[in-house]
Amino acid sequence: MTELETAMGMIIDVFARHAGTDGNSQSLSKGELKVLMEKELPGFLKSGRDKETVDKLLKDLDANGDATVDFNEFIVFVAALTSACHKYFQQGGAK
Repeated sequence: MTELETAMGMIIDVFARHAGTDGNSQSLSKGELKVLMEKELPGFLKSGRDKETVDKLLKDLDANGDATVDFNEFIVFVAALTSACHKYFQQGGAK
């Protein structure tokens, strides 16, 4: 597999590992999203337990209003975060 194919597979795998622990394997509940972020993006939450950040993120990501984040909503988040990181590093990163 190519690097990009591997990366895509890893994103799918991360979603699948975290979705469904609360019942629905097709979406992430607020609790599942929080655990995913703590494990996969530990620098994203200030303390790793920032409830307000998780609440706002869930609200922003939940395009269909079902109080969960499905894979399509999750991939929009991953793409936006990746784009922001790219822009940050293009501008020289932290100075």
